[in-house]
Amino acid sequence: MQKAILLILVLVVLMSCRSVKNHNEQVTKLHDVAHLHEDIDRIYVQLKRHHPKLYQYTPKEVLDFKFDSLKKIITTPIDSREFYKKLAPVVSQVKQGHISLSSANKWYTKKARKQLLKNKFEFYALDFEYLENKLWIKDTRGKDSTIIGCEIVKIEDDFISDLIDVYKTRFSSDGYNTTLHNRYVGQHFSNFYYKDKGVVDSLRVTFKNKDSLFVKTFRRLQKKEKPKKQDTTKTAKRIKLTSAEKKANRLASKKRRKFNKKHGFIKKYKTYTRNFRFMEEVKDVAYMKLRSFTNGNYKRFYKQSFTKLDSAKTKHLILDLRDNGGGRIAEIDYLYSYLTNKAYKFIEDSEVNSRVPFLKFLMSNTTPNSIKVLSGMMSPIIVVQNLIRTRKRDGKLYYRFRQTKVKEPKPLHFTGKIYVLINGNSFSASSLISTHLKATKRALFVGEETGGAYNGTVAGIYKVYELPNTKLKIRMGMMQVEAPQKQNPDGYGVKPDVEILPTISDRELKKDTELDWVLKDIKNKG
Repeated sequence: MQKAILLILVLVVLMSCRSVKNHNEQVTKLHDVAHLHEDIDRIYVQLKRHHPKLYQYTPKEVLDFKFDSLKKIITTPIDSREFYKKLAPVVSQVKQGHISLSSANKWYTKKARKQLLKNKFEFYALDFEYLENKLWIKDTRGKDSTIIGCEIVKIEDDFISDLIDVYKTRFSSDGYNTTLHNRYVGQHFSNFYYKDKGVVDSLRVTFKNKDSLFVKTFRRLQKKEKPKKQDTTKTAKRIKLTSAEKKANRLASKKRRKFNKKHGFIKKYKTYTRNFRFMEEVKDVAYMKLRSFTNGNYKRFYKQSFTKLDSAKTKHLILDLRDNGGGRIAEIDYLYSYLTNKAYKFIEDSEVNSRVPFLKFLMSNTTPNSIKVLSGMMSPIIVVQNLIRTRKRDGKLYYRFRQTKVKEPKPLHFTGKIYVLINGNSFSASSLISTHLKATKRALFVGEETGGAYNGTVAGIYKVYELPNTKLKIRMGMMQVEAPQKQNPDGYGVKPDVEILPTISDRELKKDTELDWVLKDIKNKG
C-alpha cells in the first residue's frame, strides 16, 4: 500500500512538472496567425454568450469592426504577451469596467515557487499615485522612505508618460467617464508593469525630486530570516504561567481575532477595511472609512458603529468611499439600511443571458475538475434554484436577488447629516450605494465623479475563460446589477455636489482637502 501511494505521488509530481513545462512553452512560443485569429473569435463569442450588456456603451457594428480590424493587423506570429498587448485595448472598447484580461505568465513548479518566495522585489514595496499627469511615490513598505513624494520619470529606458498612455488603453471604467483611469493606473501601476514586462530581477528607475534627477536600482533580494529567539524561548519555558494567566492570554488572543475580523484586517498593509471614529470629544462628527466591501464580519461592525452614533446623538457622519473598489451587494444593502430614513428597494432584478447563470459560472474551462465534479453532483439543486429565481420579461431574462425586496430602515438608522467622499476609484458596489444616497438626496457628495456608473454595472458573478492557444484569461461579469434610480445620459458616474481634486502640493503638505472641506463646512453651518 505504501509503495502504491508513493508511486501515485511521484506520478502526480511528474504530471505537474510536465504541465508547467507545457504551459510555459505554450505562452512563450510564437503562435500561428490562424491560432491567434481563433482566440480573437473565441473571446468575442464568450462575451456575446455571457455578457448581458455587451453593446450598452459601444454599438454592435463598432465592436464588430474593432475585433475584425484586430485580426487584419495580426499578420505575423507573436507570443502570448504581445498578443495580450494587442487584444486588451480592443476588449476595453466594451467599456464595462468589470471585464478584465490577464496576460499569460509563466508557471512555476512547487520547488521554484518556494525559492521565489524566499526573495522579495523592492519595486513591489512601492505605492503609487497618478496626479497632475505624473506618477508619484505615495508610500513605501520598504526601508527607503526618502523617495516618498518623488516623481518617477523613467523605468529603464521607458518614459513614464509613455507607459501610462499605453496602460490606460488596457482597461476601462463603466461607460464614458474617465475619472477611474488616472486613479486606477496609479494604484495598480506595479501590476500593469508586470503584465507588460513579466518577471524581472532588477529595475533602474529615474526619480525627480524638485529640480534634481537621481537614479535608484531596485533588485530582487533574499528575505532576511527572522532571528531565532532561542534565549527568549528558553526563558519562556522556565516561566510557568498560572491558569489565570493562560486564560487571560487566550481571551486577549480571541478578542484580537474578533476585532480583526469585524474590521477586516488587511495583512499586507497592516490596516483595516472598516474604520470608525469620532472626530472630536463632543462626538458631533463621526468618520467612517470603508476601503472595500469584501472581507470580515460587516454586520457586527455596522451594528456597533450605528449604536454608538445613536447613543452619542451624533449630528454629522462622514462616509469615506474614496478608493473603494466595491465588493458584496449584501454588505452595501445592510449598510444602506442604517443610512436611509424610508423604505427602499436596493436593486432591480438582474438581467442575465442564461436561465442557469450559476451553473454557467461554475462550469467554466478554468474551473478545477474537482469543483466541476462537485457542481455536477449538485447541479439538480443549482438548476432548480436558478430556474426559480430566473424569469423572462419583455424578451429578456432576469435573475432575482434577495436585495430586490422592499425593506424598512434599521431601528437605529442614522438621522443626521451625511457627507460622502468619492473619487475615480469609487467603483462597483461603492458606486451603487452612492447612487441611492445621491438619488434620494440623503447625502452631500464631495470629491470626484465615481469610476463606477450611476445606472449600474455588469458584475454579480464572473465567468473566467481561458483562450485555448495563447492561454490568456478573460474575466467578465454575468449579471446587470443596478439600483431602481436612473440618470440621463447613461454611462457616467455619481457626480459630486462639490468637486475637489487633490493636488501634489496637498500631498506634500499631508493635507486631506476633501475631508478638510467637509469639516470646515460643518463648522461654518454650526
